[in-house]
Amino acid sequence: MATTLPVARDFRDELLRRGGEGAARCFQCATCSTVCDLASAHSMFPRRQILWAQWGLLDRLRADPAIWLCHQCNDCTARCPRDARPGDTLQAVRSILIEDAGRPRFMARLVAHSRTTWPLLLGAPILFWALFVQAVHGFSPLPQPLVYSQVVPHWMIDVVLVPAAAFAAFAALAGARRAWTAWGAPGGLPRGLLSVAGDVLAHRSFEKCGAARPRRLGHMMLAWGFVGGILTTTSVAVAEYGFGMHLPMRQYNPLKILGNVSAVLLAAGAIWLLVNRLRNARAAGSSRAFDNFFLALVLLV
Repeated sequence: MATTLPVARDFRDELLRRGGEGAARCFQCATCSTVCDLASAHSMFPRRQILWAQWGLLDRLRADPAIWLCHQCNDCTARCPRDARPGDTLQAVRSILIEDAGRPRFMARLVAHSRTTWPLLLGAPILFWALFVQAVHGFSPLPQPLVYSQVVPHWMIDVVLVPAAAFAAFAALAGARRAWTAWGAPGGLPRGLLSVAGDVLAHRSFEKCGAARPRRLGHMMLAWGFVGGILTTTSVAVAEYGFGMHLPMRQYNPLKILGNVSAVLLAAGAIWLLVNRLRNARAAGSSRAFDNFFLALVLLV
């Protein structure tokens, strides 16, 4: 019986544009799967995914959660006899799939193409806040001396933060659900997230990948910095509006300490990963705009 393969004809052009041109040089020798610490006898990773990328089988790549196993340690790239750069190909595939699953679609495209859209991504929020602050103060000169709580009172932050956080949560869940459905994973998304939460928070898969292990600390600091930031923001909102706590808090307040520690973790993690990327440019592979934009955004914040 003949098998029809649904080839996405535009996919290969997009893969080439995003830095995955090495896939065309692969002749399936399986060196990449042999040296990869994350491959197993039952999973020819990343050899199988490179073959699908060569053929433009987007549906199969979309339905394959193994795409997200790669830490881009690039052991495979260093040992590839054809210089096919499997690590760069997988990164290009992931950037395409992030845009494919991201919701709303136009925002996913903006982030995916941040090499050219970064002025809009950074400039629009800055312009919005500048106009918002001036509008609240009647487009008149700001009071002197400048006191932050008077220039930007809490209600202004809440008016923007609450809808923005709700939108971000909705977009993240919509994208995750779309990816989960494509994988055909058993059970619901919440149960699936809970089942892997420990592995994600501890970054256990980095232990299996020897070449990527030095990046584990940077990733953990970044992840836990975000977790601490979410806990701090939520706790302060509950304490202020639920229990009448007055701001600003003293430096020895536990919530203040948690917030400062989280900020240090975010900055240290981003710097750690950026320095590692600059020091090991060849080993780290070709960074894409959406990766660099994320680190730059964390450091700017």
